[in-house]
Amino acid sequence: MKQSKRIFGKVLLALMLVFFYLPILYMIVFSFNEGKSLTAFTGFSMRWYQHMLESRDMMQALYTTFSVALLATFISTVVGTISAIGLSKSRRIVRDVMVQVNNLPLMNPEIVTAIGFMLLFITFRIEKGYATMLLAHIAFCIPYVMLSVMPKIRSLDPNLADAAMDLGATPWQALTKVIVPQITPGIISGALIAFTMSIDDFIISYFVTGGGVKNLSIMVYTMSKRINPSINAISTLVVVIITLLLVIINVVPLIVSKSQKKTEIKNRKWIVPVSAVLIIALGVGFFSNFKAQESYLPFEGETLYLYNWGEYTGENILSDFEELTGATVIMENFESNEQMYIKVANGAAYDILVPSDYMIQRLIEEDLIQKLDHEKITCLDEISDGLKGLPYDPNNEYSVPYFCGMVGIVYDTTKVDPADLEREGYNIFLDQKYRGDIYLYDSERDSFMMALKALGYSMNTENQAEIDEAYEWLVKCVETMDPEIVTDEIIDNMAQARKALGLIYSGDATYIMSENEDMGFYLPESGTNQWSDGMVIPKNAKNPELAHAFINYAASYDGAYDNSSYVGYTSANEDVFNDLFGVGGDYEGINAYEYRTDNPNDEVFTYNEKTRKILSNLWSKVKIAASNAG
Repeated sequence: MKQSKRIFGKVLLALMLVFFYLPILYMIVFSFNEGKSLTAFTGFSMRWYQHMLESRDMMQALYTTFSVALLATFISTVVGTISAIGLSKSRRIVRDVMVQVNNLPLMNPEIVTAIGFMLLFITFRIEKGYATMLLAHIAFCIPYVMLSVMPKIRSLDPNLADAAMDLGATPWQALTKVIVPQITPGIISGALIAFTMSIDDFIISYFVTGGGVKNLSIMVYTMSKRINPSINAISTLVVVIITLLLVIINVVPLIVSKSQKKTEIKNRKWIVPVSAVLIIALGVGFFSNFKAQESYLPFEGETLYLYNWGEYTGENILSDFEELTGATVIMENFESNEQMYIKVANGAAYDILVPSDYMIQRLIEEDLIQKLDHEKITCLDEISDGLKGLPYDPNNEYSVPYFCGMVGIVYDTTKVDPADLEREGYNIFLDQKYRGDIYLYDSERDSFMMALKALGYSMNTENQAEIDEAYEWLVKCVETMDPEIVTDEIIDNMAQARKALGLIYSGDATYIMSENEDMGFYLPESGTNQWSDGMVIPKNAKNPELAHAFINYAASYDGAYDNSSYVGYTSANEDVFNDLFGVGGDYEGINAYEYRTDNPNDEVFTYNEKTRKILSNLWSKVKIAASNAG
């Protein structure tokens, strides 16, 4: 019986180890994959490690992550240890109150702490960046250190320090030579927990950073829209670094103990791992910030602050622009037009924004962006005629197009009959043949566009009866078709053919079709959203002259080609569009790349705040109906 229990215990332990470490092993293996796929290993290659090392953003994120973690660990360990020792000598009521205060950050959800820090920095007008991230990390690490140190202090004889001083020790000697050595295991445990918490943190870091400062968790989050195997490479590098640190911490003291006294060993336990980490961090910082000497360039030493969608720039456009001008580009990412609007409306300073059409209209109406200086804008002649003079900016006074596209249906050609698409259009999302096998996009604008077009109405309607009818259409869809409501995860899911069809942006469909030859893209004849994103300059931009230079470069052939070939969305540059989509182009034959201009039912979204609020409220009800149906 005992033997059976032991075998069962070993099997259970083995399964737990597999559960914990198999995903890490999987990630490491596919970091050496020649292709982009995360499911098919196409051959061994170091290309993603090379891409990682060439990416300044990744190297800076790695440096920021480890430098913040090391500094926060050191400072929080010192402060937390001294605080814990001080509390042990305080009156009981004071000690009990402070212990409860110390436990509050541990009990609070991280989002609450994050918002608290953000409001604190905003209230005192502290510019967010590296310093605010470091301060926040120190603050949330201190309670973990105190929690680890205090039990060790309680286990000490309270008269130990007094006895040492009676024997001639100074208070400092009593602290460092008597108290600290006794509580060293608790200090080390607290430091390791603080280091782990800092390395791992995303939510707090996301709310307190600014100025383009990103740690690895933020960088990975902004890169998660599409499969990017470089994430596997840099994650593997982090695993290797942490493994080396653990080996150093555990193995080196054992080796040294054979030739050193115990007192020296205790010092080595701190000196060796900390020195190793500092060397690694400084090395990463050196390589990430190394820049060759250059001759004088027109914007040398200046900084451009760019606010753009995640995974919406090419691999080389920013570095190439920096080499061309001598300027430094700091880019932050947003997930939605509304998120971008909130920051800009509250005074966040950027030099360039890349909002969508309807949001550009709103920014113009609210006087949050400035008119372009057309004497400095030399790129408009390269823009396709169909993308100039759009309704939201008829004279291109405020914006230059960046990307454009349509919203349509991506479908698995092995599951969906094209005849069904042609016959039903958007109403295929009500066809019981595909029940449980569809994706809806979590966007009130695009979902109501689909419903309104399926019913034969304009997607810009302000007629309440038509909006209500579209709402009923969507409710019927979620109640009878068992759809999955998603956002950007539809990209990878459809590339892996997990469902039959879904509503999607054309650029994302382009990527899916390039990854899976069984995928197709269809634009219903009833019409769709003909969208475009443009580059604009906020009213409070600090460097509008450099912003004009970047707009010209991003819209030029070189910048636009790098953007479009990497991201997959339709370029506004006419020559780039022709070269990518035409004969011999990278996307030849992929119809998701077409920008349909001959269908009178296609429309451009116009901004109406009253209608937006109505649609937002109704879409929330649709999602509630979906959850109830599920």
